[in-house]
Amino acid sequence: MSKPPLFLFGFSRWKSYMRDWFPENEVIFGCVNAWPLEFDLYWKRRILRDPRTKVLAWQYKGPPKLKEFCARHGISFHYVEDGFLRSVALGALRVPPLSLAFDAQDMYFNAESPSDLENILRTYDFENDQPLVRRAEAARQQLLARRLSKYNSGHSLDIAAVYGEKARKRVLVIGQVERDASIAYGCATKMTNNDLVRLARQENPDAQVIYKPHPEVLKGTAEAKSNPELVRNIALILKQDISLADALETVDHVYTITSLSGFEALLRGIRVTTVGCPFYSGWGLTDDRQPNPRRNRKLSIDEIFAAAYILYAKYLDPVTKTPIEIEQALDVLARMRAEQMVA
Repeated sequence: MSKPPLFLFGFSRWKSYMRDWFPENEVIFGCVNAWPLEFDLYWKRRILRDPRTKVLAWQYKGPPKLKEFCARHGISFHYVEDGFLRSVALGALRVPPLSLAFDAQDMYFNAESPSDLENILRTYDFENDQPLVRRAEAARQQLLARRLSKYNSGHSLDIAAVYGEKARKRVLVIGQVERDASIAYGCATKMTNNDLVRLARQENPDAQVIYKPHPEVLKGTAEAKSNPELVRNIALILKQDISLADALETVDHVYTITSLSGFEALLRGIRVTTVGCPFYSGWGLTDDRQPNPRRNRKLSIDEIFAAAYILYAKYLDPVTKTPIEIEQALDVLARMRAEQMVA
């Protein structure tokens, strides 16, 4: 009997690694070019041909009304995005991800509507699942001890040689790719990286303000829409891709729009101001500038970690091509980074 079809829409062709994630399916790439105003009849017919069909869309890059079409015909549909422990190099360099996030409701970075991740955070009974919380704490400590992050592409160095001797409060501003969907859907006010630097300086006039541009901007794979040189008079601009673990050393306060780096700062006990509304804001741990009335409970750092990194994200071993848990994913990332450093 043939394998059940799995249609991928909005996925670049280089993401053929999706076949490793779904070996039990016949993975079919839909058109990745611009879609017409109406969902193409050809693809509708192909999707409906087999009752076992499932559909995935990379972020919002699939055809319009795809989710509604699937719901109307009882077809399994999920949005897909990179997970929170991705790789040793940037996704823009076409490196396959170690983890992916699948969501039947919406993208987890869209603050305008609920997602599967937000529902976990809002409703999961963490109090009666202490083994999960203890597991999350152990995994979080492993992540910190191994100085791992989402990308792990930055250079490790003596941060004192970059920041200088600490004589006052130290504020780190996390830059993002300004065309990124997480800003478009996660921040209600128009905000550039330079705006964020200026806000951090205005609110911390006596502090040392440091601006860390996004690694893709530093490597030239993404455009900087706001020129860092325009805020050089009020902040120290990092010129090289420093590992996030190093960049957060000796930092007292982090400013971000919606970056996951803000959550990684929370993992290290650093105060975080979020101008937008990332998934980890609104639960009582962040200084929120964009309220979210759906988020009306207090959560601990390990509860949020458990929800995002254990219950929500999925992991795949890049060598064996088999599903793994976060503990194994941390081992794999640490090994891959060590191998890259030797190479």
